[in-house]
Amino acid sequence: MSDQDQSARRKAAGRRFFAAGLAAASGLLAFAPIAHAEEKVAGSVEANDPLEGFNRGAFKLGMGLDKVLLAPIAHGYMAVTPKPVRERVSSAVYNLGEPNTVINMVLQGKPKRAMRSTTRFIVNSTVGVLGLFDVASKMNLPRRDSDFGQTFGYYGAGPGAYIYVPLMGPLNVRDGVGRALDIATDPVGAVAGGVSTDFGKARLGVTILDVRASADPAFHALKDSSDPYVTVRSAYGQYREAFIRQATGEAEDLPDFDAPPPDASAPAATPNP
Repeated sequence: MSDQDQSARRKAAGRRFFAAGLAAASGLLAFAPIAHAEEKVAGSVEANDPLEGFNRGAFKLGMGLDKVLLAPIAHGYMAVTPKPVRERVSSAVYNLGEPNTVINMVLQGKPKRAMRSTTRFIVNSTVGVLGLFDVASKMNLPRRDSDFGQTFGYYGAGPGAYIYVPLMGPLNVRDGVGRALDIATDPVGAVAGGVSTDFGKARLGVTILDVRASADPAFHALKDSSDPYVTVRSAYGQYREAFIRQATGEAEDLPDFDAPPPDASAPAATPNP
């Protein structure tokens, strides 16, 4: 095999690893709303979980892998890094995802929001020192998240069946396809050349570390849940549906986050009244 072929294969493997790593990181992010949901909301999104038996096994495996692999690293990072520094890191990681937001704003036919997100990226990447400081928010350019899962939902695609993938976290069919497209079309990743570059390796590691540390309160909240699996499924479903309603302008249909906390002994199903 020629050196050129070997180099191409190494680069292809690097891209796959980079994609898997980003998928894991973005999956961890799905835990972020759980802490809030565990305290404030009862299930309001009907569960479509035909693979519940498989998903429960995958969830147990995922939590075990997190306990022995990611959690110790994240806790060590949190122990030696002051919170203000971690916040700067989070800001920089978020900034690198802004171009993907721009793509989805364009696909949703929202040129003004796309322009604002583009401006945010330019301002924070320059004045904000590579995104370490969110200067744009102080210029009345707040964050506007978007992804392909939201774009599919914006055009009427239903969530499909729920599935849990270890280290990737909760998903549904719509968001799983969307997440794959998010990774494949990531402009920063395309320009940087994937994980085969030093930048790509650093971005992958920092992203996973930052997202896991940010989601740590959610993991702790799960310890008090009578059924952590259902808590994750319910919180994820409500979060994603609310995220899509934000895109469609149906903000008035957001879940009632002031509702009483759910009954800890409630059954697994979370029926929609």
